[in-house]
Amino acid sequence: MTDTAPDLDRLRGGEPPRNHDARTIAALTSNPGCARRGVMDAAGVDKDAVARTLGFPAPFGQSQFAITRGNAFEAQVKADGCAELLTLLRDRLGLDVPEVAYDDLEVVAGNEGRELRHSRTRRLLARALESGEGTLFDHPLLRLEIAGYPAYLEPDVIAFQLAGRLHVIEVKSFAVVDGQAEPEQVAAAARQSAVYVLALRRLVAELGHDPARVSHDVFLVCPENFSNRPTATPLDVRPQLAVLERQLARLTRVDELLAELPTELTFELDGALAESVRAVEARYAPECMSGCEMALFCRDEARACGATGALGRSVRDDLGGVDTIGTALALADGSLDPSDDLAETAEQLRAAARLRGEALHGEAWHGAA
Repeated sequence: MTDTAPDLDRLRGGEPPRNHDARTIAALTSNPGCARRGVMDAAGVDKDAVARTLGFPAPFGQSQFAITRGNAFEAQVKADGCAELLTLLRDRLGLDVPEVAYDDLEVVAGNEGRELRHSRTRRLLARALESGEGTLFDHPLLRLEIAGYPAYLEPDVIAFQLAGRLHVIEVKSFAVVDGQAEPEQVAAAARQSAVYVLALRRLVAELGHDPARVSHDVFLVCPENFSNRPTATPLDVRPQLAVLERQLARLTRVDELLAELPTELTFELDGALAESVRAVEARYAPECMSGCEMALFCRDEARACGATGALGRSVRDDLGGVDTIGTALALADGSLDPSDDLAETAEQLRAAARLRGEALHGEAWHGAA
């Protein structure tokens, strides 16, 4: 636990911390500048419950049909000791995987307890790293500390290759059609896989080995075209790893964010919840809609105050320091004199307004109508 643990406990209003999974940890990287998300995630606040209480339930979620389809595809790939997966590794990717040892870590001696499974995962991986024995580890349980709290993670498979390197294998049910998959789905898979790679590297380091023995190349296994026949593709997750490590380091410095908040602040699910949430600055952008449970609430808040972030992260960044749309328009039409630090931005806004006016009316623009 960190020194800030009592403060984080208070923020949850007495509720137990929500355990992070690979998806929620990966989502931390999508908006690292958002103090609201940083504080709530560090405290393990159930953002979904908060959003529902505020009347802005999360706009995303996986359908039961998609979950069932994904489970069926994963079971097919892993059947008979991952026989189909091994065929992919050998034939499609040309990997030299002769003799195979397979260990299923989903249940240990009839016990599904996380500590027991994690302990067995450590033991088997330590043996594999020392001796080179062991090829496929199904349902291993890894652990990653998030702001002082352990998060337990379960990648689909870890393959131990003859070259002495561990690889994460991620099984997804979205299709690869003519060698191409939906970019957003691939990007999400890369972010989640980076979480597993980081957790595995930290475990390898704890065991006294070089973290580089965990490859940054992940094997992504998906249905090919419109069939259930699997295909495998290497995926380099180095960019996602770099962002993830930066954001996790930021969460360990959450004390800096807490110091700026009222000491009595809590996210209890009561009548004062909206005021408490608004006390922590958000950094909304439309991209939040795909990954943060608080997105609808923050969007409504951003629209109400005319925040430039509501127009997109690139617009907000280009306007550097101009927080509201009203201020941007006033700088553009000259009705507001800029401060020294906004002089260059104001000049660019006036030039853009002039060009827009000329394009629309064929003459110089002299201000808003």
